[in-house]
Amino acid sequence: MPLKPLPTNLSGPILLEPTVHEDNRGFFIESYRRDELAALGIGEEMVQDNHSRSREGVVRGLHFQVGAGIAKLVRCVRGAILDVVVDLRKGSPTYGRWEAFQLDDRNLRLLYCPVGFAHGFCVLSPVADVVYKQSGYYNPNLERTIAYNDPRLGIEWPFPPQRIEVSPRDAAAPRLEEIEAELPFRWEGLRAGQ
Repeated sequence: MPLKPLPTNLSGPILLEPTVHEDNRGFFIESYRRDELAALGIGEEMVQDNHSRSREGVVRGLHFQVGAGIAKLVRCVRGAILDVVVDLRKGSPTYGRWEAFQLDDRNLRLLYCPVGFAHGFCVLSPVADVVYKQSGYYNPNLERTIAYNDPRLGIEWPFPPQRIEVSPRDAAAPRLEEIEAELPFRWEGLRAGQ
């Protein structure tokens, strides 16, 4: 199997380790194979690809989309990031909890962030390129953000606040408690294989 699931603490997100075919010329991996992802419980069709480049200390997020929501399949193809997901599913035993994973151009891991989770990352290297597929088209009217430094979440970012750089939109993002009432996501219990 080209993509092997690794253990996570939160139910829903799936950390994937690809099979790396490496020799003196470089390496080859299968980073997206729909039938294998479906066998792992990732059934969404990915309809949009995105690519961001950021410098060290940049935090992007915590973003999610309301309505039907959007699932993401994230990987860092250059440099290194700390990738963070936050459970926003009402009724979930891990509601409001976060988990972080290092994704980089050496471990080549991918992270599946399902609907019902906010997503963000912090760049650990001088520069990082992050690419991700998503299950829905970006809609600015449905895009929402939670404060990356919300004390209730208590995310342990790898840099002190004075070394973190965020966009004006992310700097003005509300705390989770300010938007809880509008969250459409509900926890449906564990699916098979989780």
